Amino acid sequence: MKQLMNSIKKNAVERERTAVLRLEMDYELATLFEAMGENNEDKKMASKQKLEKIRQELLRLKAL
Repeated sequence: MKQLMNSIKKNAVERERTAVLRLEMDYELATLFEAMGENNEDKKMASKQKLEKIRQELLRLKAL
């Protein structure tokens, strides 16, 4: 029974983290779009790096 409860808690935490990552991804995509409009290379690279980290974590959580 204890293992079942731990599993349920772990799944809930992973679902919450996935939701947060998707919100972060939306924000970073908006930031990247803005940087592209401004033709700001530094801002574009920073957004792309953050998006890559988010993508990797989503893949780790098997949410993509």
